[in-house]
Amino acid sequence: MTGGRAQDAVGVARRGRRPAGQDTRDVVLAGAREEFRERGYEAASVRSVARRAGVDPGTVRHWFGDKTHLFTASLGLADVDPATLVREAAAGPVDGLGERLVRAVVELWDADGGTTVRLVIPAVMTDPGLRGLLPQFLGAEILGPLVQRLDVADARLRTALVASQVAGVLMTRFLVPIDPLASLPPGRVAELVGPTVQRYLTGDLPGRTQAG
Repeated sequence: MTGGRAQDAVGVARRGRRPAGQDTRDVVLAGAREEFRERGYEAASVRSVARRAGVDPGTVRHWFGDKTHLFTASLGLADVDPATLVREAAAGPVDGLGERLVRAVVELWDADGGTTVRLVIPAVMTDPGLRGLLPQFLGAEILGPLVQRLDVADARLRTALVASQVAGVLMTRFLVPIDPLASLPPGRVAELVGPTVQRYLTGDLPGRTQAG
């Protein structure tokens, strides 16, 4: 084994032996925040975060599983599982997809009375780096896959329209509560807002648009 390879192997071994305690988790999170800010959500990876944090990729996966969960954890949303949300919303007839999506989102953030939204969203909005990352994440992991699965034209535009509607619901339900919307059960919110989201997902959009 050459000297360079030997040094590489020693470096990997040392990183692998790093104590897998809370301090290591915090180091990985700090590295992830820096990596996402500098490279963007799509360009960053578990491996690149591991290099920045000085650990092996297995340590990152031990704590966070994959890049999606690593990103949500870096925002303080450790229990959010976008893949599950998308899977549950996509299950069932296409005609009810908008309502199921709205209901899933509202129920997710209702779980702690909206506390997470009230803490995280203002923090994201005041941080230019995170503010730019959030749309990438939503498009790559939540709304984009839904629209692509439907195989409709203007996918990027539809994704943006759905995001605007969902963001409006979260704003008027948790950040700047407007009753009676803020007090309605999630199912009722889904009944009222779902048809609009459904039109954005699968309906005809007025005017000329560019396919995305």
